[in-house]
Amino acid sequence: MRLDKYLSQATGLSRKDIKRLIHKDLATVNGIATRDSSLQVSEDDIVTFQEMHIDAPRPRYFMMNKPYGYVCSSDDPNNATVMGLLIDEPRPNDLHLAGRLDLDTTGLLLITDDGQWSHKITSPKHKQGKRYLLETADPIPESTVELFAQGVQLLNEKHLTKPAQLEIIGVDEAFLTLTEGRYHQVKRMFAAVGNKVIKLHRDRIGHIVLDESLAPGEYRELTADEINLSR
Repeated sequence: MRLDKYLSQATGLSRKDIKRLIHKDLATVNGIATRDSSLQVSEDDIVTFQEMHIDAPRPRYFMMNKPYGYVCSSDDPNNATVMGLLIDEPRPNDLHLAGRLDLDTTGLLLITDDGQWSHKITSPKHKQGKRYLLETADPIPESTVELFAQGVQLLNEKHLTKPAQLEIIGVDEAFLTLTEGRYHQVKRMFAAVGNKVIKLHRDRIGHIVLDESLAPGEYRELTADEINLSR
């Protein structure tokens, strides 16, 4: 990693400010002063900045309980954004969503600056099941369980959906676990069998379960166990 990026991620200062301070002989790598912002450093190098030892920057991992009415975007002219809830975090623009939710869907969001980790979360190849708690307008027939397990034909799609696990927990309530993420998939699957989803909440991605203590809009760092469960 470049020295200026290393220091920016570790301190929260902008790379422009970091470069300016490096040129004032305020950085050393392995005891040697440098003005080279592009110098490649690793976590094994000993880096000091402004006479302070700087630990290697670490990737960040968060879970958020997405509120209703927020968009999964960093900028939207008409709606509040989930990324706007992270304004107190340093370098919020470096963070991205590992999977999105619709405006009217609530629940578990994973947010990180680790691209490889988020790819494992979102790629269908890794089959990270995503579980949704849903409510429908009409009762859910038991026959829907087998239909979803076989795959259903969505409007304007060439291929059936991948097998999905439906667990009916009430007349019009169920858990649905998917291993793919097509556009508005849950709503379209129920539309394909003549029903309508009126409430949708995601509570699990892979082995990571939404922390019930998080109020809508709140977030926390993932534990080491939660991070490693999805590696």
